[in-house]
Amino acid sequence: MKTVLITGASSGIGKAFAELFAKKHYRIVLASRNEEKLNRISRQLREAYGVSTVSIPVDLAQNAGPVQLYEQLKEQGITIDILINNAGMGSYGLLHQQDVHSELEMLQLNVHSLSHLMMLFLPDMVEHGSGSILNVGSTTSFYACPLSANYSASKAFVLSLTEAVANELQGTGVSVTALCPGATETEFFRSARMEGQKVADPKALMSPQAVAAIGYKAMMNNKTFVVPGFQNWLLTQAPRFFPRKFVTRITRSVLEQKL
Repeated sequence: MKTVLITGASSGIGKAFAELFAKKHYRIVLASRNEEKLNRISRQLREAYGVSTVSIPVDLAQNAGPVQLYEQLKEQGITIDILINNAGMGSYGLLHQQDVHSELEMLQLNVHSLSHLMMLFLPDMVEHGSGSILNVGSTTSFYACPLSANYSASKAFVLSLTEAVANELQGTGVSVTALCPGATETEFFRSARMEGQKVADPKALMSPQAVAAIGYKAMMNNKTFVVPGFQNWLLTQAPRFFPRKFVTRITRSVLEQKL
């Protein structure tokens, strides 16, 4: 039985991935700092699909989180075949007005923990000659995003890291893929205090289930990255055809628009 580890599994895209893998009869390891939600989702997956589940409450926004997660799995003798690096958070506003502690927590989660988990799990995968990692980026992985400066920079890191490591892993039997969705129907906009922005309009959001399905297919086909949705893909191409400063101005104007 293959085992998948999903971080940020208590809601949104992470929860959608958990349901997708449960339908395919994987053993599911769920990791998130919300223990109550994790236990509820774990129970639902067992009852609905008859799969084995493991819940590990861990705060990956803290420096010690990745090692705690890795060591708990080692202690339980659990080998990870697929890592879904989904845990992440966003922010909204002018950088000089942001809470420094919150911004650093976001960078810890989006950048440091994601990379740290890859470095912890990749050696085992390479040794076994098989495995897959999917890192959740964003359409903002492709361009600077004023009013979400640290967030977009963190997602650019995710894409760059994924592309580099995908090249390094050629011939090992291990693959890494970046899933770069646009606006998705998750708790992201609420936690980033963006519920009043036009970009958060429910009518324009993709479902997390659709995003997870596209990511799964790309990962299984060993793609280096995938952008769900044709309109989202067009957005990511803008820096190829327009001056970067122009794209940055447009991005800011879109984020400033109210519902």
